Amino acid sequence: MKGIILSGGAGSRLHPMTKVITKQLLPIYDKPMIYYPMSVLMMCHINEILLITTREDQPHFQKLLGDGSEIGLKLSYIIQDAPNGIAQAYTLAEEFLKGDDSMLVLGDNLFYGRFSGFREAIKRQKARENGIHAQVFAYAVNDPERYGVVEFDKSTGKVQSIEEKPANPKSNYAIPGVYLLDGSAPERVKNQKPSARGELEITDLIQTYLDADSLGVEVINRGIAWFDTGTPQ
Repeated sequence: MKGIILSGGAGSRLHPMTKVITKQLLPIYDKPMIYYPMSVLMMCHINEILLITTREDQPHFQKLLGDGSEIGLKLSYIIQDAPNGIAQAYTLAEEFLKGDDSMLVLGDNLFYGRFSGFREAIKRQKARENGIHAQVFAYAVNDPERYGVVEFDKSTGKVQSIEEKPANPKSNYAIPGVYLLDGSAPERVKNQKPSARGELEITDLIQTYLDADSLGVEVINRGIAWFDTGTPQ
């Protein structure tokens, strides 16, 4: 399994700081923010990672991280010229993935806690347990309308629907910025149409797996804390 970190975007809500440096290079406690999603992948024993950045920011990431060999990683880089949606990361990463499964972590999402849940999910993904080809996670929040939202059947616990930033959320379970998808993800994105806001939505990509009854969703309220720095608090 390979790793992808999506670290594009303008970070406009953090202006003026992010006028000169991307927010993923701003310090969070004792290290740049980008180290946190990298740590998630490393804790899951994934060391071959593609970093997707803007054209302006890529040299700064390369100066900081190089090829990753100093910290036991094999890093590659690719440019996302415009923020055309999370799902676009998979078409940009197609050559890097070469049909492999992947774990994508958003560069501005911070996770802390018991990563064994992620590692177990990776094992299930590799084994295609119960026909699962993609897995996302669900985290209870107070403002689900700001996120992709997963609806569960109250009696069976099965996933009923996936919605992107719904005005009237059907649950309070948000989908955090970490995704486990099989090697068909890039081809699936090629068949997507941009949403009304002009983006290739990750929820539309996830929906294709749900439609094929090959999507797994795991609630991670316990053991892992999640903070999305890209969402107004």
